Amino acid sequence: MLIITRKTGEGIHIGDDVVVNVVEAGKDKVRLGISAPKDVKIIRSEMFESRGFNVQAAVNKVSADFMNKFLTDTPTQLNEIK
Repeated sequence: MLIITRKTGEGIHIGDDVVVNVVEAGKDKVRLGISAPKDVKIIRSEMFESRGFNVQAAVNKVSADFMNKFLTDTPTQLNEIK
């Protein structure tokens, strides 16, 4: 992790296309302005983490639904094979 100090009005460049500027700095928070191409997703970390849990929950639900259907349908399919 790179840690740097910036004052209001100063910024940093990330690669060729992303610029992060300090818009306002207060006692307990900092406001940032981010300029990036439209195809670059910018997501707050708490939303990103929450989204990860939601994706994992969806995967777990699909897996559970698949397994329930598989286990329910398997005896019938095995009986048809006999």
